[in-house]
Amino acid sequence: MTDGPDVLVLRTGAHGEPVAEYGAALRERLPDHEVAVAHTPGEERELIADARVVTGRSLDEALLQQADAIEVFACCYAGTDHVPTDALAEAGVTVTNAAGVHGPNVAEQAIAAILAAVRRFEVGQRRQRRHEWRHYGADELYGDTVTVVGLGAIGTAVVERLEGFGVQTIGVRAHTEKGGPTDDVVGIDDEAALEDALARTDHLVLACPLTESTEGLVDRETLLTLPSSAFLANVARGAVVDTDDLLWALRSNRLRGAYLDVTDPEPLPADHPLWDLESVRITPHNAGFTPAYYDRLADIVAENVRRLDAGEPLENVVA
Repeated sequence: MTDGPDVLVLRTGAHGEPVAEYGAALRERLPDHEVAVAHTPGEERELIADARVVTGRSLDEALLQQADAIEVFACCYAGTDHVPTDALAEAGVTVTNAAGVHGPNVAEQAIAAILAAVRRFEVGQRRQRRHEWRHYGADELYGDTVTVVGLGAIGTAVVERLEGFGVQTIGVRAHTEKGGPTDDVVGIDDEAALEDALARTDHLVLACPLTESTEGLVDRETLLTLPSSAFLANVARGAVVDTDDLLWALRSNRLRGAYLDVTDPEPLPADHPLWDLESVRITPHNAGFTPAYYDRLADIVAENVRRLDAGEPLENVVA
């Protein structure tokens, strides 16, 4: 037995919510393990020495130097582009992510944004503020084509929740041989097939990780290929979209509108012109948070602790 905890929750959790709730969820699932929650930098430095499993948003390289027993870093996000994976790999630490935890919540957010745009709720809100009872036209989602870039947990959840709306779906992914739940699947590196898909897209949902293939994927050429009546929903990473090109398309009426839960840069500066465009809806990277978030995350991490103890392969390994 070691003197310190074998599972450590770092002070910076997910979506700014109290990490104590995450720690409580882990303790409930791991009654035979000592789970500690660090609330200060000093507590992190003190508690990390004996922890086999460390979990949080990221792990600072300086702190890693003091982690003598660490075997696993469990990132509390699905994306790990902000995690020093090279340093962790050099230290022999396995990195896991929270893939799967965001499926229901982020998918609901993306679909809500599409429905609000189709039904033109923003027009109704403006008229409500003016106490104005005056009819206005709206569109239908029925019969539209929705293209989802990324068919992981979030993208798949988006497609599943679209099944009752009578839409056509196109999935875009790196490996088409994996197939998918969409009517069509095209490769992200298949330029001709991707252009054809974009040209018939009414709603483009970005639900992919940030990689060399996806960084800047939605640029001026992509926006020119989309119909000008198309709507963009980005619940992936801000850098998947070229912000300047997006701003140009919106100002030029080359795009119907956009929903952005992520931006580049992030946070979006207070004086950025995207804030003031009526065709844009922005949320502060919180599509993934609901009260069930930490419960689903704790399920993933606790199962991997069990697997680590049993010498079994871990799930959600990214590096």
